[in-house]
Amino acid sequence: MTQSAEYWLGKLHELKLKQRVRIMNVCGGHERSISLAGLRSAIPDAIELVPGPGCPVCICPEEDVYEAIQIALHEDVILVAFGDMLRVPVNAPKREPRTLEQARAAGGDIRPIATPTEVVRIANENPDRRVIFFAAGFETTTAPVAAMLAEKVPANLLVLLSARLTWPAVAMLLDSGEPGFDALIAPGHVSTVMGPEEWQFVVDKHDIPTAIAGFRPDTLLAAMYSVLRQLQEGRHFLDNCYPEVVRPGGNKTATDCLRKVMDVTDANWRGIGVIPNSGFSLKSDYAQHNARLELPSYADDSRKRVGQMPPGCDCASVVLGKKYPNQCRLYGLACTPRKPIGPCMVSDEGACRIWWASGYRDNESGYNKARRATG
Repeated sequence: MTQSAEYWLGKLHELKLKQRVRIMNVCGGHERSISLAGLRSAIPDAIELVPGPGCPVCICPEEDVYEAIQIALHEDVILVAFGDMLRVPVNAPKREPRTLEQARAAGGDIRPIATPTEVVRIANENPDRRVIFFAAGFETTTAPVAAMLAEKVPANLLVLLSARLTWPAVAMLLDSGEPGFDALIAPGHVSTVMGPEEWQFVVDKHDIPTAIAGFRPDTLLAAMYSVLRQLQEGRHFLDNCYPEVVRPGGNKTATDCLRKVMDVTDANWRGIGVIPNSGFSLKSDYAQHNARLELPSYADDSRKRVGQMPPGCDCASVVLGKKYPNQCRLYGLACTPRKPIGPCMVSDEGACRIWWASGYRDNESGYNKARRATG
């Protein structure tokens, strides 16, 4: 029987923690649930919850967004993308479109979509035009893209792929020697697709307690309790606190589609740099649907640099769990959801946007004030 959030909250307070413990929650959906449910103000003071690199919009390379903007402006195409991507800014002169939304205002035929099914419909409805699917995301949105291509799509549908795997970013943090967290809450939906085994390396290689959680307060609190008990008892393992959805081996149909359609490659993460084996690319069998092969190149290699965030934006540090959103120099001042400067304020899964939506508006350091505001 699933225990209630109240039960797990009581168990957390019974632990009598003697020192501060930093728990990273990888998933942007976790951060949204934690903030909107006010969990930071309810849990013991010794528990520090650190937002992690679980926002695909936030880490989508600037050069990919720039390329999508240029394709939409200079080619006779319909460009479609998941809704959040339309507002992600790139570094460009004010006289030029800085987002896909601005490129649409400048005449580009750019349309937001929610699922790959919509992309296929648009391609079928416009057989005389090329439809470019700017597909950015992690495993949970990339698997449906792979399934779409595996099912044979219209010849006029091309994919501009900017997909990433989640676990290599955590591996990079751990390999750095300064991960900034003592325990990990792994993402439930990614584990549903790829399998919980993907996170076993955190325990085996780094001896860090790990628990997989869903998005309800009860499963998140259960995961917190699990990793804290592991720390207290000195017995570290991978715990599945989302068993009703996450099963050993993951979703075989989804992973089979990914293996059939895509290769795993080294990939650039915005503001972070290249992370080995962290991206997807289309296999040669699907070259006819690869926008980078079928269209003129608008890639700008000068944009491939580590410091890709706009001037003053600390989004990369927020993504890596090295700063809290309110510690960014621009948070709530120059950067708000109405006029976002960095991608962390654009996406519903970006930590800055989540904290703002949860009512925290002050730009100042200090985790305790953030706890009260997001509670």
